[in-house]
Amino acid sequence: MDPLLVITNSDAGTSDEETLNKALAVLREHASVEVQATSNPGELDGVLHRAGSRRIVVAGGDGSLHAVIAALHRRNDLKGAVLALLPLGTGNDFARGTGIPLDIEEAARVILHGEVREMDVVVDELGDIVVNSVHVGAGANASRRGARWKERLGSVGVGKLNLGKLGYPIGAALTAWKPPIIRLRVEVDGEVVNDLDRPVLMVAVGNGSSVGGGAELTPEATPEDGRIDVMVSRAISPWERLQYAVRLGVARHHLAEEATYLRGTTVSVSGGPFWVSADGEISGPERQRTWHVEPAAYSMILPPADAG
Repeated sequence: MDPLLVITNSDAGTSDEETLNKALAVLREHASVEVQATSNPGELDGVLHRAGSRRIVVAGGDGSLHAVIAALHRRNDLKGAVLALLPLGTGNDFARGTGIPLDIEEAARVILHGEVREMDVVVDELGDIVVNSVHVGAGANASRRGARWKERLGSVGVGKLNLGKLGYPIGAALTAWKPPIIRLRVEVDGEVVNDLDRPVLMVAVGNGSSVGGGAELTPEATPEDGRIDVMVSRAISPWERLQYAVRLGVARHHLAEEATYLRGTTVSVSGGPFWVSADGEISGPERQRTWHVEPAAYSMILPPADAG
């Protein structure tokens, strides 16, 4: 087994450390393991500079995975990297979408016995990357509000029970009560799929399938097919929004009459102004953004395809 470099978050709590130690015990039975904690981009860059040919294991959530992949991308080291994930986050949407077990010891066994597969990333016009999902409109507003509630509730809980996990559902509920209705022009591979005369509830661009801890916003997306999934919802009226929320819970919202769902390689959104949530990072307000897919940008250790 190739040596492993496990990158952790210096700010992780005691319960996360206890959980991580269970995974490390499994890994150390079969591989040489070095653990490095980082708390800022400078420390992360230094650790990656010394990684050499070791496989990089991210011990954390979607934010930690994004930080490592973005840093490798900036260093032009992403293409040759082999990564793995020990899901210790709140939502763990990348793990959910790629079949990585949420049980930490099972996830460690995937690192030892899984298969290396090529993963896509999404890149915007500024060169910043998206690992899992980017969306504008109601979803971004829910993320803005959810992030605030996650921070407020993050210190409340005992052991694995942490009220910070309620942040996104609270943000979604508040947004559903009073959602933004915005006018956007959406182009996929140069074709206009929504124009300014048709207001939208939200637009989602998915490399992965879910956000917010399991909400399958782009349920047919996979980061291995060289394409990005685009979901445009025009659920504007109160009744349509209620139906949208119900259908989102069972991943049927994209099949509604007021929705458009398609795949492409480049997506442009203009109009607004609008806020953007990219892998949970909020930016804006914006007037125009463009994203394109970069196929097979890096490699990830995942459960074998025949494992279901």
